[in-house]
Amino acid sequence: MPFLGPSDFKHKELAPGVTIRSTAGDRMTLTFFTFAPRSIIKEHKHPHEQVGHVLEGGLEFVIGNEKKVVKAGDTYLIPSNVPHSAVALDTPTGVLDVFSPVREDYK
Repeated sequence: MPFLGPSDFKHKELAPGVTIRSTAGDRMTLTFFTFAPRSIIKEHKHPHEQVGHVLEGGLEFVIGNEKKVVKAGDTYLIPSNVPHSAVALDTPTGVLDVFSPVREDYK
């Protein structure tokens, strides 16, 4: 199926104020994150490589030992098994992430 519509994406709440819509191919997962203002993704790590792009709003991001505020237009890369966390700024935030390999827990 080469074309997808909104009903093809799986919806899930990851944390209070943080929801995702995901779809996956054979080797990667595409996920849209929506953060309510000041919502939090607690520190965690996973075996997946993750690359993300902030579409709107912003996050205070910690990746490994580095902390940075990322805003609309910024991109980040999280290597496999590196601890990371994020706190949304004071506005709604939208992020597009790609994970490889597939995130089975997001299906």
